[in-house]
Amino acid sequence: MGQETDVTQLLSEVRRGDQAAIDALFEKVYGELRALAGDYFRRERPDHTMQPTALVHEAYVRLVGSDNVAWENRAHFFNVAAQVMRNIMVDHARKHQSQKRGSGNKVSLDEAISFSAEQNLDLVALDDALKELESLNEQQGRIVELRFFGGLKLEEVAQVLGVSPTTVSREWLKAKLFLKSQLAEPPAIGGEL
Repeated sequence: MGQETDVTQLLSEVRRGDQAAIDALFEKVYGELRALAGDYFRRERPDHTMQPTALVHEAYVRLVGSDNVAWENRAHFFNVAAQVMRNIMVDHARKHQSQKRGSGNKVSLDEAISFSAEQNLDLVALDDALKELESLNEQQGRIVELRFFGGLKLEEVAQVLGVSPTTVSREWLKAKLFLKSQLAEPPAIGGEL
């Protein structure tokens, strides 16, 4: 029985309320969730007040504590995990910003969005831009969410969304261009007019 089948079976058992399955599922997915959180925090500012372990634990509690989700399979679980981790991080950033007006939580999109290695973006601004993208093209928004917050590869995103990797690649490029235009800072104007 493969990893994907194991997780899918455990999710089915969790849905039926099996407490032992909740514990077994945590053991199965913890490493992957922790790796995703670790990748995410490597792109974060060094003085971030949340730790990857706290993010994983909070996300897991929300994931298995929700009666509203009928888990289909492993891909569905990690799809929802990406959404939950995004929400936790954005909520944390908003709270931090409200405590330190104007400080801005910065997150580097380097590999995830591939704008440039030096560019840092405000996580709240990213979330706002991503919401705008989702309102225009839901699929592109999901692709960004799964790649950036979920840490999935193009092929994995294609599997989650039920589309071809070529479609994901094309939509990923369009989404990056949209986000780049939304998040670009206006050029500084020097001198007098």
